[in-house]
Amino acid sequence: MLDIESSATTVNRHRRTRRRRVFTAIAGRSSCAVSAGVLLYAGFPPRSLWFLAPLGFGVLVLVIRGRSIRAAFFYGYLSGLAFFLPLLPWVGVYVGAPPWLALAAIQAIAVALFCAAAAAVSGLRFEPLWIAAIWTATEGLRARIPFGGFPWGKLAFAQADGPLLSLAAFAGAPGVSFAVAVIGAALASVVRQVRPPTPRFAVGSVATVVIVPALAFALTPADDAGAARATVAVVQGNVPRSGLDFNSQRRAVLDNHIERTMQLGDDITAGRVPAPDLVIWPENASDIDPLRNADATAGIDAAARSVGVPILVGAVLGNDDGTSMNTSIVWDPVLGPGERHDKRKLVPFGEYLPMRSVMTRLSSYASQAGNFVPGSGDGVVDIAGIPTAVATCYEVAFDELVTDSVRAGAQLITVPTNNATFGRTDMTYQQLAMSRLRAVEHNRTVLVAATSGVSAVIDPQGKVADRSGLFAAQTLVADVALETRSTWATKLGPLPEYAAVVLAVVGCALAWRRQRSPADGLRPSTSGATAL
Repeated sequence: MLDIESSATTVNRHRRTRRRRVFTAIAGRSSCAVSAGVLLYAGFPPRSLWFLAPLGFGVLVLVIRGRSIRAAFFYGYLSGLAFFLPLLPWVGVYVGAPPWLALAAIQAIAVALFCAAAAAVSGLRFEPLWIAAIWTATEGLRARIPFGGFPWGKLAFAQADGPLLSLAAFAGAPGVSFAVAVIGAALASVVRQVRPPTPRFAVGSVATVVIVPALAFALTPADDAGAARATVAVVQGNVPRSGLDFNSQRRAVLDNHIERTMQLGDDITAGRVPAPDLVIWPENASDIDPLRNADATAGIDAAARSVGVPILVGAVLGNDDGTSMNTSIVWDPVLGPGERHDKRKLVPFGEYLPMRSVMTRLSSYASQAGNFVPGSGDGVVDIAGIPTAVATCYEVAFDELVTDSVRAGAQLITVPTNNATFGRTDMTYQQLAMSRLRAVEHNRTVLVAATSGVSAVIDPQGKVADRSGLFAAQTLVADVALETRSTWATKLGPLPEYAAVVLAVVGCALAWRRQRSPADGLRPSTSGATAL
């Protein structure tokens, strides 16, 4: 009897010990997953700690390696939340927390899916290659669904100050993201080399960590020697107050840009600044429809005459059906309004409201979302004889939009934006980093014109030649290159991303084959795999 009781006690003690170990293991891995997400976030502007992105990715790979697909999904979702929650609070800064939390929760699913697939391919030969391809493929998925996609948070956008930026000229944003991911995955492999599967595997991992950054550093974008030049002016008129409240001050915002442009005209006449070939105004510089409002028309006409050159005017145009267009109009000092670009990618929950009936119940601010409709075309307008790409605000995050414009002959890229709705949040600096990547990706000067800052002149090498402050009226005048040479990234377009998708599918297929036939010559990835 005593033996039975003693045996039961021992069993119970073992069970309690096992439960504690399980809990400790889950808690430890969960903490590491959260830490990985935080490291990824910390790599993004305005901190410019670009090297934390591959480190965070490596930590995430270590967390999920050897886990079951279900466990990897769980840890991935935790990491995704830790990444996107601090990255995206600007979404809800003036419209309440629900849209921000909902968006972060949706985006975190992509990280969870990545981790599930990465856990499946872990242990395969060339493991970092498959893992990097899967990450790049999931970034492409995020850029397309849901609601037309949300590319914010691509690893490439954290590398504006790092050596990997130069890779953008060869394989675009997907290539840079792939490089960050493959370095991170290789770092994870190096960490695990206490008991390396094979010496060859160990050497390959170390070589990846060293060679990829060295290659990127060696592939310095070409300078702009020999390119045609133009003098440009970027006008930042500023807004009376930050936040959504600026919408009630539409006339004041327009007047600010008219006044600042008239001052530029005076400076030109007095010889204080060189005469520009063109002038760029921000998005929403005229929220009063200048094609329907005579006062707005007269003001913009006067501003254009004062500088004597065309102005790219960011305006909101009303349609007869009650919808609106977010438009940039080329305004000639003699002929008035001419060519225009209607924004093609609209901001969900901002310029339009998906699931309006649901969202209005979640937040009283949701009803403030606009009722805009998207435009079409290649995004190129002619300004003073210069083919110019227009990537309005949110559009600069989408690879294909800027690529289409440069392929259509654009020699200059403009990014008219209105960041006053996001106050002094990180959003402004995250967007600036995207613009810097686009400059390198397509070997083009990029002009960022913001209502309240930061406006900037970015050279084709991705360096910020000049920039404004936040919430100040400023004008940037600069001599810039008008490039016509195409980069490999421009020529290849989406092919690098498609290649990553193919590699991801091949990797998952190899993992499935290994699971079906463990003796096929591949190392089992699930050796030691647990549900934890």
